[in-house]
Amino acid sequence: MSEAASPGEQPIAIERRGAIEIVTLNRPETLNILDESLTFSLRDYFAGLADRLDVRVVLLRAEGRAFCAGLDLAGWTNDGSRGELQHYWRLQRALAGLLELMRACPQPIIGLGHGAACGAGFSMLLASDVRYGAPNLKMNAAYIKVGLGGCDLGCSYFLPRLVGASVASEYILTGRFMVAEKALASGLLSEVVPAEDLLDKGLALAEEMAAHAPMGLRLTKEALNRNLDARSLSDAMAVENRQQVMMLMSEDFTEGVSAFREKRKPQYRDR
Repeated sequence: MSEAASPGEQPIAIERRGAIEIVTLNRPETLNILDESLTFSLRDYFAGLADRLDVRVVLLRAEGRAFCAGLDLAGWTNDGSRGELQHYWRLQRALAGLLELMRACPQPIIGLGHGAACGAGFSMLLASDVRYGAPNLKMNAAYIKVGLGGCDLGCSYFLPRLVGASVASEYILTGRFMVAEKALASGLLSEVVPAEDLLDKGLALAEEMAAHAPMGLRLTKEALNRNLDARSLSDAMAVENRQQVMMLMSEDFTEGVSAFREKRKPQYRDR
């Protein structure tokens, strides 16, 4: 099944590869800046994943020279029914909601970044579960550069947890660009990959993830999310204990053990 579109035809293009979906930001002529149409297309997609358990892993990438160069303020309409404050509140909540939907969806998200990933584009990569980057990737929390606060769209939540408080503060307080080599050294990227190999690299990891028990994969993302904010080891282990008992009672656990003993590939049925 494939629903891939040519560049510029739709705000996003979606391609299915078995249990994996590739979601492509598809406004290359604008460096994939987020207008209203692109933002709500992404929101609708990630919201719908909660009920699409046949999709096990998502790859997030972009067409053109950049992953996403930020926000397209001119691409958000105000029909006059909202005052200026309400207009910008709607815009802010729509973008923030997109990041929340990415974290809430049960499928792991592999972000494939190249070129510029600024502002909201940076936050989308931060909200991904795994990130690979091309050598030309450069990312920044651009908000402070245009007279706003530097903390926006989850960057003050995600970045310190990924790279530590000192490095996060350096980049959020200045808006300076983080290049691929620095992102790799800081643990923000798992690997720097030639641009032409990014998709294959992401697909290889997605296929490795998708080979595991579907419920086990979903629960693993949930536990990682919850335990980023766990108050204690005991709280973290309580989440893990609950999930493991659930999986011990599944047919997939029985199949996994049998396959291991028989030295064959397991045939999971999500039961």
